Formats: sequence, C-alpha cells, structure tokens
Amino acid sequence: MGHLTPDPLFLSFQLALAGRYSIDRELGRGGMGVVYLAREVHLDRLVAIKLLPPDKARLAGLRERFLQEARLAAKLSHPNIIPIHAVDDAGGFVYYVMSYVDGETLAQRVRARGPLSASDGARVLREVAWALAHAHGHGLVHRDVKPDNILLEHGSGRALVADFGIAAAFGSTSSDGVAGTPEFMSPEQALGGDIDARSDLYALGATAFYAFSGRLPFEGKSSTEILAKQVTEPAPPLASLGIAVPRKLAHLIDRCLAKEPDSRPQSAESLAEQLGVALEQRRELPALLRAFVKRTGRIDGGGHLLYVTALLPASTIVSNVFGAAVGFATFGVGVVTGLLVFGVNAARRLTAKGFAQADLVPAFTAELESAREERAEEYARRRTFFEFVMGRAARISATFTAVVLPATLIALRLRSTASLANAVLPVTLAFLGAALVCGPAYLALLQLRKDVDTEFWQKVWTGRIGRFLFSVAHRLHRGATVASPMTHRATELSLGMAAEQLFESLPRETRQALGDLPALLQRLQHDAQSLRQRYDQLQEAIADAGAAAATGAEYEQARETRDLIAAKLGDAVGALETIRLNLLRLHAGSATVEGLTTHLGLAVDMSEEIDRLIAAQDEVEAHLRFPRVAEPTPV
Repeated sequence: MGHLTPDPLFLSFQLALAGRYSIDRELGRGGMGVVYLAREVHLDRLVAIKLLPPDKARLAGLRERFLQEARLAAKLSHPNIIPIHAVDDAGGFVYYVMSYVDGETLAQRVRARGPLSASDGARVLREVAWALAHAHGHGLVHRDVKPDNILLEHGSGRALVADFGIAAAFGSTSSDGVAGTPEFMSPEQALGGDIDARSDLYALGATAFYAFSGRLPFEGKSSTEILAKQVTEPAPPLASLGIAVPRKLAHLIDRCLAKEPDSRPQSAESLAEQLGVALEQRRELPALLRAFVKRTGRIDGGGHLLYVTALLPASTIVSNVFGAAVGFATFGVGVVTGLLVFGVNAARRLTAKGFAQADLVPAFTAELESAREERAEEYARRRTFFEFVMGRAARISATFTAVVLPATLIALRLRSTASLANAVLPVTLAFLGAALVCGPAYLALLQLRKDVDTEFWQKVWTGRIGRFLFSVAHRLHRGATVASPMTHRATELSLGMAAEQLFESLPRETRQALGDLPALLQRLQHDAQSLRQRYDQLQEAIADAGAAAATGAEYEQARETRDLIAAKLGDAVGALETIRLNLLRLHAGSATVEGLTTHLGLAVDMSEEIDRLIAAQDEVEAHLRFPRVAEPTPV
C-alpha cells in the first residue's frame, strides 16, 4: 500500500472538529463547498458535513449569507429533503451537518445506467416537487436544483433534495452575481432578476430533460454561452428527441422549460399533482395483455399464412372437381371458419387466465398511446398530397372493382353478354390492379402517421365481434380460471366485472327477475370512464391556462364543472360498489331481489343525470374552445 499524501484542508478541518466529528473521507466538492463523510461521536451515526471553502469563508458577507441560509434550510422537515442537524462556525471553518444518505445522485444514476424510464422518472420528479413545495411554503427558493443535488436512496429508491445552502428568500437577488448552475438556471435567474418558486420549476424541468434523455437542454463551450441560450433560445421539445416518454409527461416538462414564468406550472404542488396523474394513467399492463395487443390477437403469424397457403390449392382442387361455385364456397367457408377458430382460441386463452373483453380496452388504449409517442417526432406531419392521391385512387379503384368485377364474371357465363363482358374485362382488371397497388401503398403511408393495424384490431376486439368471440370462449371454457392481476384496471372496471361475475353465478330465475343488469353495469362503467376522461381533460386545460386566466369567469366555471364531474365520478363508482355489495348479500341470503331492484332504479336515474351533465360539459368545452375528448370504447 503506497503512501497517501494528506490533504491540508482535511487535516486542519478534522483538528477543528476533534471530539465532535470524526471525518472518514471526502464525498465530493463544488463551487459552494466540500462535502465530507463523517461520524458524529456522541450519537455514533454517519453524517455528511458541507464545508464552505476557506477562501470564501474569509468574505464576511458570503460567510454570513451561507450561515443564515443554512439555518433557514435547517428548519425544513420533509421526507424528501435531507435534514440539516447543525450549522456552525468553529475555528474559522463554516459548515453544516446533514444526514448521510446511502445512495447515488441522479446524475450518477443516469451516467451509470442511462436515462430513467417514464414511470421511474415521473416518480422521482414528483418527490422532488413535493420537497420544493415544502421549501417554497417556508419562503425558500432552492436556486440550484440539478441532478447532482438529487439523491436516490439505495433500497427504497426515494428521492431526496440536497444543498439548500444557497437558497434565498423569495424575491431576493445576490449582490455578488447570480448563484446556481448555468445548465439548469432559469432565464430570470441568469439575468440576475427577482426569482420565485417558478425558477426552481424551470430547473426541475431541465433536470427532467436530462433524466429522460441523458443530455442537457442547452450546451455550450462556456458558461456565458449557456446562459445566453437559457435567456434567448427555446428549449427543444422533449418529444423531438424520439424517446419513449408519454405525451402528457413530455408536455409537462416542456411547460416547465418555458421562458416566461407565467407559462410554467404555477406551483410545485400543482406540478406534483399533475405528475401524479401521469403516473396513475401509466398503469402497468400484464404481459399477457401486452402480448395479445401486439401479436397473439392479430392474424399475422406464420401459422396463419400456412393455413391460407393450404386453403388456396384445396379450394382450387374442389373447384376443378365440383365446379367454380363450390370452390369459391369452400374458400369462403374455410376463411370464415379459420377466423372463428382463431378468434375463439385467442379469447379462450385470455379467459383461462382471468381476463375479460373489457380488459382489452385499456390494453389497446395504452398500445395506441405508445405508438403515437413513437411516431410523434419522425412522422409528426399532416397528410401529404401523395398520400391523398393514393387514398383517393385506392377507394375509387376498389369500389369500381367490387361493383363491376362480379357483374363481368357473371356476364362472361352468359352467351348474350359475353362479347360486352370481354370488352369490359380489361378495364376491370386494370382497376383491380390499381386497387392492389394503391391500396397497400396508401396503407403503408398511413401507417407512418398512425398505427392502422392496432386501430383495426382494437375495433375488432373491443366491439361486437370481440364480444361474440369472448361469449363463445366463455361457454367453451371448462377448466379452472386463474386470478388475473388487476393493477391495469380502473376502479369502475374492476367493480363492474366483479358484479357481472356475481350476477352470472346467480340462479336463472333470479337473473331473470333482475332484468338486464349487465347492460346497466356496462352503462355505469362507460359513464365513469367518460367522466374520468373529462375530468383529466379539464384539469389539463385549466393547468395549461396559467396564471393569466386564473381569475377569469370562464375558467372559474370550468373549475366548478371539474369539481362537479369529480363528485359525479364518485357517485358512479359508488353505484357500482352498491350493486356489487348487494349481489354479495343476495348470494349470502341477507338481501332480496326487491331491495336490489330499488338500488338499480336509483342507479338508472343517476346515469341519466350523468348524461345530462356530460351534455352540459360539452357546451362548456365548446364555449372555452377546449379540445373535444374522445368517447371511451363501450365495455
């Protein structure tokens, strides 16, 4: 083991702390101090000590500011803020003592293992936003939010904000220049102007940009060049980097990086709330559902191709033996039978694992959302003229062929019209060729902008065809059903499915007495889904409006409507819960059909009231020019 040259600062600082703290090693250093790992002697615990560099401690003004702000930060008590135990000025050394966190900084995490996933990143950002909201509530602005000041605790993964040592009271500016890190500094902070909580949110937006992409929103050869870009250049949209970040989350980060403070989220609490919504909307789908919407629920595998390849020669042989009509019928029956067998088997596999058709609604929605995110940058464009021409040509040629080709083939069989049919046949074949060329070309161009395949299979599986296939699969399934994970299901979906299962297990006479209860359950589920979507839409629109519209009468009406929708959403879910509980009591013999029928009547009345509320909310959307929300697919 070689000789280690002792650090003079380490030796002199340890001498000043002897008997109180035993320094182990240096953890890191920056422009505002050196951080040491130490052990507090009396309590026998590990701590981190941040020391103001001696050359800065000699400046009376800077020393007093450091101590004052460290004492202000020591008053903060929050699970996502590293607590400060002591602030002291001893032996010419100015320092404060913090809890030691066993973990790594966000910067170290990204450098070592790459950008964070959408769910992990949103969770970390929300915890940091909670910490900043607590500090802002005590009149403190961090002024140096960056990946190096966010620690991720090993084991729990909890995010903790460090280094409030340069925090300042709201509205204050530094007489000796701006403080902070250029790459994460807000425009108003870079200009040395007054700052508030929204300056920290800009820095958090830049931190999020780095956490999700592994790169900085602004880079330059010098601090001056970076600061100039912070003030004058718009940050690149996060979606423009082509990374898989949910659209709403990327939009939220872009808003944090807005140059004007009024265009950013107006508080850290609001930002944390919106991040929570983004986290809730990104429910993890079970692997079986992900595989279904991507592969097993589609007819595009090798086995399907082999089936069609075998069906064609078989139909040709039948046609040669029994005639063309029988051959075409054989081919048609074979195709329909194959589709039916495929669909029922696919539905049966899901049914055996405890899933239902309703589970496919969030699964396809998530897949389409992911596809939109992936296409957002590379193919973010309007329909081109070439695509328009291909689409129009495909429709015209396909329509002409579908109408004329059968008539031409029939005319060829008749002697009286054979000559006319022969004259028309080349034109018909030309249109058929155009349809075969233009149709795939148009679909290929369309696929660049939207996931046509997934949209098609969504309509198949979540519509009447899917309902029929699952109904047949349910009747054919005789084995034990495995309980499926339910984390992907919204509350209304879980309650509705549970109530439907209870209803189906009742005696036939009881089911008949309850009327079309499944239809009411589906109606309530649809009402709840529609209300939930409208609540999220209004919440986002109100947040996007910013402070300028905070006191407007129209937006006050929108907020009232949002709160009313939230209440009605609770009523719809409550009605589903009441029906489920009454069905359970009916099974146990502690309730009557008449009593449940009364609750069903009240549920019908409430559903009609929700319909009226939705219609009124549509008028509010039109008046405020909010984007129209798409109706959820009925389950």
